[in-house]
Amino acid sequence: MNLPSPAAGRPNPLRWGVNYTPSEGWFHSWQDFDVDAVRADFESIAALGLDHVRIFPLWPLLQPNRALIRPAGIADVGRVVDAAGEFGLDVSVDGLQGHLSSFDFLPAWVTSWHRRNIYTDPEVVEAEAALITALAAEVTSRPNVLGMTVGNETNQFAVERHPDQQVTSPDEMREWFNTLLAAARKAWPTGMHQHSFDDNAWFVDSCPVTPAHAATLGDATTVHSWVFVAVAHLFPQGHPARTLFADYLIQLADAYSNDPARPIWLQEIGAPYPAVPFGGAADFLEQSLRPVLDTPNLWGVTWWCSHDVSRKLADFPELEYTLGLLDSDRRPKPAGLRLAELIAAEKANPTPVRQRSTALSFDPGNEATGVGRSVADPSGELFKGWLELAAAGQKPALVRSSKTSDAGYLAARGITDVRN
Repeated sequence: MNLPSPAAGRPNPLRWGVNYTPSEGWFHSWQDFDVDAVRADFESIAALGLDHVRIFPLWPLLQPNRALIRPAGIADVGRVVDAAGEFGLDVSVDGLQGHLSSFDFLPAWVTSWHRRNIYTDPEVVEAEAALITALAAEVTSRPNVLGMTVGNETNQFAVERHPDQQVTSPDEMREWFNTLLAAARKAWPTGMHQHSFDDNAWFVDSCPVTPAHAATLGDATTVHSWVFVAVAHLFPQGHPARTLFADYLIQLADAYSNDPARPIWLQEIGAPYPAVPFGGAADFLEQSLRPVLDTPNLWGVTWWCSHDVSRKLADFPELEYTLGLLDSDRRPKPAGLRLAELIAAEKANPTPVRQRSTALSFDPGNEATGVGRSVADPSGELFKGWLELAAAGQKPALVRSSKTSDAGYLAARGITDVRN
């Protein structure tokens, strides 16, 4: 794969990718696997200049019984990786699906009459680790694989708003992540392995996935930036808060890490209607991505998603039908064309990295439990102060109050001006 030379100060070229949503049958297409349809999708993705995809095999199809991992299902994942390679695309594999686009995909052996806690039941966790191991073993030797994410926003099952909450604690969640990441690492020693979560992990005190989990477990911190959750309700159309939100989340991810060089992966960001009008998706894409491109430790950007959900499928939230860079007939949409232009421009003349000298300090509360993290919520004073500086073009960072007297840490991040 031909990639550009790194921008000044960036150790590796910025990666550009998309979360792969099959154009035919959505993720249900894993049940009637058609590799030619996958190839056609990947050809349309590669034509935009993207270099990787994130894929989502469904947990119940791969492991329909706790003691049964279907070889054919695992092989299909390998065939998808191979198909991606035909078009110069690298692949990141998600392990436990889990949750996708408002739908939950849990196997029958952890639901209803067989309900077990997916985070704490020892037999369930052992089975989950076995599936992670099987997926990792299938793809690890292929040349175009990146690594594995434990699953998509796996915290969703544990939060209070879930209709069938699986109760767990921050300590138990840490153990769960460590167990599954260790399984991936053992079977796939060279992969980049991480976990993912929605922004409850950054803002909601009761969420058992904490910012400390986000910024210390796995090989990278993932960021999922969705403006429809809170920002669009707090700030009107045209407000800079909407297009600066991804940058704010990246600064939070940076602030919670003890390692200034820890990679940050903008793993999901999209233009959800009606928070983003149909005619504004391309501008939203560019205005959201440009502010983050100079981040020294940004690993890559992976847009959500590749193809629109077909209107032939029922009961999706309205926004899910229009998030694709391409429509369900594989035709590029304005946002897809704009991203292709941005990628081409960045490959020709990469944005130089820039450390941020000014940082706002905040007290995150109890980092072990996450109680106090809500200080960073978009409705609070921290976001308001950060936004004022960012909207004025000052490119502010964030720093935990416990780090404001650590001269070595501040110097490593380039911070010279700490403001309360």
